[in-house]
Amino acid sequence: MKPRIEILQTKKLVGKSLKMSLTNNKTGELWASFSPKIKDIKNKCTTDKISMQVYDASYYTNFNPNNEFEKWATVEVAHFKDVSKEMETFTLNGGKYAVFDYKGSSNDSNTFFQYIFMTWLPNSEYQLDNRPHFEVLGEKYKNNDPSSEEEIWIPIK
Repeated sequence: MKPRIEILQTKKLVGKSLKMSLTNNKTGELWASFSPKIKDIKNKCTTDKISMQVYDASYYTNFNPNNEFEKWATVEVAHFKDVSKEMETFTLNGGKYAVFDYKGSSNDSNTFFQYIFMTWLPNSEYQLDNRPHFEVLGEKYKNNDPSSEEEIWIPIK
């Protein structure tokens, strides 16, 4: 479970966002409202979907599963021209990320995230950076399927 370290270039994202917490998880609702609209988004760069979390600076230092964060369901676009009024835009600034390849159901990912934050990160030369976290859901992603594959991008410095 060793990550690769990548320098992300700035990305332009179009999608929808919702405030939620781990105890009041609205991910299914968010993706259900966004997925039917993907086909209407112009200038997509890839067919990948990006699930992104934007946390307050103190989210992990004062961790509580009731703390709210902003969750995004997005796709990458070449530019923000012709964006539908029901969509939101987000500029994901570049930077250094630890990229983990995850295989398994998203329902079983808690153990994987515990490993990242409780084992890998404290024993690495890196610190968590205060930038968005995201998952790239590519063609091998299958929602809640044990054979699903995705990339987990953790911001580091």
